[in-house]
Amino acid sequence: MPDLSVIIVSWNVRDLLRDCLRSVLAGAGGLVLELIVVDSGSADGTAEMVREEFPQVHLIARPDNVGFPKGNNLGLEVANGRTLLLLNPDTVVVGEALPTAVAYLAAHPAVGMVGCQLLNSDGSVQSSRRRFPTLMTAVYESTWLQPLAPRSLLRHYYAEDVADDETAEVDWVMGAFLLTRREIIAQVGGMDEAYFMYSEELDWCKRIKAAGWQVVYLPTAQVIHHQGKSSEQASTQRHIHFNRAKLRYFRKYHGRLPALLLRLILLLNFATQLLLETAKGIVGHKRPLRWQRARAYWQVLRSGLRPAGE
Repeated sequence: MPDLSVIIVSWNVRDLLRDCLRSVLAGAGGLVLELIVVDSGSADGTAEMVREEFPQVHLIARPDNVGFPKGNNLGLEVANGRTLLLLNPDTVVVGEALPTAVAYLAAHPAVGMVGCQLLNSDGSVQSSRRRFPTLMTAVYESTWLQPLAPRSLLRHYYAEDVADDETAEVDWVMGAFLLTRREIIAQVGGMDEAYFMYSEELDWCKRIKAAGWQVVYLPTAQVIHHQGKSSEQASTQRHIHFNRAKLRYFRKYHGRLPALLLRLILLLNFATQLLLETAKGIVGHKRPLRWQRARAYWQVLRSGLRPAGE
């Protein structure tokens, strides 16, 4: 049985995936690895690259983009490792991150999920640890209202009281690096496939903690994360998926009424941005950019932002 199964869901990031796989192999540190790549209908030759350059990889080449949760679940279904790592394709494993994280999980039987310290491309620390969001957090976080949010609200959500170099139990960790146990899959299942992308790791950690396990941020394991290289390929869809995922989470865990209230607030937020960008475009301030943004916000409004899965 492999010590570690590494599952990577990839979409049109062939060159980044190549670097990721090379770093995983170089950073095995004596672990017996199983590598699984789920390619979601990439059009950039990803599947061909994996077959030619990494014959040891178990490739699941899908003809369509199945989304991040379903792609990971496909990998989990065939994984044989004692421990299981969901890893983004736009990452590079640093040094002994893999054996360090696996050893920590083995030494702490109450821990069900480990997240590493993510680094930006320039080596600075990327925020990757969180506490569960409240409705007020959802209203402000990642909207144009965020600069107006009470400082204590976002400080709590982003777990800023936890030092970057401090190992700590948190509520959830970012999905670029998620290390878990086989027992977790047997007990709580895999990711909720109603999410297409975004909030799936939040939902998964929520269920893992509800089952009595701990979620830990482990800064002694580091991974470079070239953030958002897959999602940035479709910015309008990114807005839609992000907010529909947020709404699904709140409907699932807080009920229909809070989710409806949040949906109305988010729609009002995008309507306000649409009006502002249109007005700026009319007066001629950076007109091409303003029209591009206005079209994107209009498409978001047309989507209706119903909770993912509806």
